[in-house]
Amino acid sequence: MTRYRKQDPEMTRRRFINAAMGTTATVGIVSLVGVLGTANPVFRLTRDKMPPVEGDVLVHASASKEGEIIKPSELSEQLIRAWPMGKDKEGNNLIRKGDPNNVLAVFRYPKGQIVAPTNLEATIDGEIVAYSDICTHAGCSVSDDDQQEGQMKCPCHSGQYDPKRGCIVVGGPPPRPLAQLPIKMDGDKLVVAGFFLENPYPFTEAEWEARKEAVKAQLA
Repeated sequence: MTRYRKQDPEMTRRRFINAAMGTTATVGIVSLVGVLGTANPVFRLTRDKMPPVEGDVLVHASASKEGEIIKPSELSEQLIRAWPMGKDKEGNNLIRKGDPNNVLAVFRYPKGQIVAPTNLEATIDGEIVAYSDICTHAGCSVSDDDQQEGQMKCPCHSGQYDPKRGCIVVGGPPPRPLAQLPIKMDGDKLVVAGFFLENPYPFTEAEWEARKEAVKAQLA
C-alpha cells in the first residue's frame, strides 16, 4: 500500500520563491532576500547595516526611485517602502540597506484614523506613521492587502497587520506587531526620531537592547 505524506497547507519559503520566479506579478516587489528573511545577523556591524537611527532621512526603496528623498505629498494610505539614509564616517550620504531587514513601510492617513495602540507621539501630526516592513513570523517583506483595504498582508504565510492600530496582528501566524519607528519632520524631509519602539525582526528583546548599545557605542 502506498502511503502519502500529509502536506503542510502553508506555502513554504522554497515553494514561494519558485512561484515568485515564475509569476512575479502575483508577488509585487517582494525581493528574494525579503522572501528568505534572515536569521539574527552574524556580521560585523557597519554603518550600512545599522538599524535606523535618529537623524536618518527616509528615502524611497522601490527600484524606480531608490535613494530619492520621500516627500510628504507622495504619501497616502498606499504603502510606500523606504530605506533610512544616514552618513558614513566621512559625512557622505549612506543608505542603510546592508541589512535587508532595515526596509520600512510608511503611510499617511487622514487625521483621526490612526489610533491606539499606535504611539501617536511617534507619528507626524497623527497622520504619517512608519513601521518595519519585515514580518515578525518568518522575515518576509509585507505588502498592502489587496483583499482588505487598509491592512497589510505578508505574501509568505498570510500574516495580516493593521497599520492604523500600531500594526497589530489581525490574522495569520505572526507572533507580534510590526515595530513602529518614531519619525518627525525636518523641513520637507521625513526624519527618524529614534530607535524602533519595539524589537524588530529578527531580534529578541534582549538582542535588540544589545544592538542599540552597540550602535550607540560605534556612533559615539
